[in-house]
Amino acid sequence: MSINAPRGTQDILPGASEKWQYVEKKLVDLCRRYHYKEIRTPIFEHTELFQRGVGDSTDIVQKEMYTFEDRGGRSVTLRPEGTASVVRSFVQNKIHGSPNQPTKYFYIGPMFRYERPQQGRQRQFVQFGIEALGSDDPAIDAEVLALALDSYREMGLSSLRLVLNSLGDLESREAHRNALIRHFDPHRDELCADCQVRLDQNPLRVLDCKKDRDHPAMATAPSILDYLNTYSKEYFDKVKEYLDVMGIEYEIDPNLVRGLDYYNHTAFEIMSDAEGFGAITTLSGGGRYTGLVEEVGGPATSGIGFAMSLERLLMALEAEGVELPIDEELDCYLVALGEEAEKVSVRVAYQLRKAGIQVDKDYLGKKMKAQFKTADRLGAKHVLILGDREVEENVINVKDMVSGEQKEIPLDDIETYMKNQLLGGE
Repeated sequence: MSINAPRGTQDILPGASEKWQYVEKKLVDLCRRYHYKEIRTPIFEHTELFQRGVGDSTDIVQKEMYTFEDRGGRSVTLRPEGTASVVRSFVQNKIHGSPNQPTKYFYIGPMFRYERPQQGRQRQFVQFGIEALGSDDPAIDAEVLALALDSYREMGLSSLRLVLNSLGDLESREAHRNALIRHFDPHRDELCADCQVRLDQNPLRVLDCKKDRDHPAMATAPSILDYLNTYSKEYFDKVKEYLDVMGIEYEIDPNLVRGLDYYNHTAFEIMSDAEGFGAITTLSGGGRYTGLVEEVGGPATSGIGFAMSLERLLMALEAEGVELPIDEELDCYLVALGEEAEKVSVRVAYQLRKAGIQVDKDYLGKKMKAQFKTADRLGAKHVLILGDREVEENVINVKDMVSGEQKEIPLDDIETYMKNQLLGGE
């Protein structure tokens, strides 16, 4: 009986994992420059956290969560997104009491959603995200937008488009909510079953429906921008002003909404315009939120953040033909012939590895010719050869696999010699 990975999951094998490591390292370095610190939260949480934080009316809570009872009868859920967990930690650990505000976090880790697997969308996927908590300054909105764009530009992507909207404050959203109900209610029976429910629970999300996107009523739906009060309008203008100062281009889409209930004011998505990327062009999205910290038991605290799928980032890199600078070559391969040479090769490999040099060797008892073939397949830059004579004379032969040049080096000097060779000098 063969057992395969569950549907919607994947193995990331050597050859691909190096790309993941490169991308993750670049993102961590970018966050360091923006002064965002890493947070690691549990992979599963109490189900109530997502019901309260993400929202009962969302597709995530209603259709996509992996929820189960543990042996103690408690309902737990594999995290479907990162923000609720970060906010829970912020409250539980009383970080809101720290004098160093805003609190700026980033995270990288697996998330879980039960949906139909497709290219770039798995049931287990890896998400990178940031959250900035504790500031109502529009400048930090602009900072988050800049970080989001830089996350892609740092990798070499260029076919990017930043799309913005404002969802306004509570007063503005309530006015817009009522206008949406008045607009869509005459067409209620023509909408999908989900949108009929959304119209009562959260009518803003009707605008985000994939099934009803071509309904004529969508094109004439009231724009949130027409219902922004003075404060909300000035806030949005400030965000745009800061983006202009940084020279960041953007476009306004009044129908852009986010799928989670906790968003207000700034909402945004980053799209890929790369040819061949696919029908779903959204790379990442995020926005500002208030009320979420209070919802999980903390004081009134606003925040802003975004999240991106690393799977979709790698797809975008492929679509634009960006080659990541992954070095898959091997520094050294040790070829040993004879029992004594084998013992010495183990010592030499250990010595070089401690010195920071990448080394591999034969563990299958192959003959010399076969060992050289293995070294060639592994892309070894140098082959180090030990036999009975070399052991007796306390030397080792080093062959440069590019030039073909071979030198005999005293064993006591091999560490220094290889360091010089790999640094490009003698």
